[in-house]
Amino acid sequence: MDIISFDTAYSQAFYDLNIEWLETYFYVEPYDREVLSKPEHYIIKPGGHIFFMIENQTILGTVALLQRDKGVFELTKMAVLPSQRGKKIGQKLMEYCLQFAKDNRFKKLYLYSNTRLENAIYIYRKFGFTEVPIPADNPYKRGNIKMIYSGL
Repeated sequence: MDIISFDTAYSQAFYDLNIEWLETYFYVEPYDREVLSKPEHYIIKPGGHIFFMIENQTILGTVALLQRDKGVFELTKMAVLPSQRGKKIGQKLMEYCLQFAKDNRFKKLYLYSNTRLENAIYIYRKFGFTEVPIPADNPYKRGNIKMIYSGL
């Protein structure tokens, strides 16, 4: 397994993995569909990053770092192929993103999630994210928790 950076050849995998995850656990918001259908426009061109876990040309998982301000990034759009869940792919992607954030001297890294996702919240805490108040401009209706990475 390798972690690679965004390539347009994998745009559909980025979309499909995230839509499947959202439909399984929540619902797809218009904002999600727009961002997922145009990752170069909404994530890459404004200075963000998308990473994929790949094995034998199959995308197993993905994650994005969406630049919200200079040096400020949102860890978002993490999804793993259903048949690969439970194999720590999400954790490997998380470790990669955290090291990437440190190597690139991010000022701030945060995420939104939902407390229904107990395993995800546990993993975020394990990796050093701490809960902070949710601002009024939260872009996700389903997001009921905001966490900031304290290891930068």
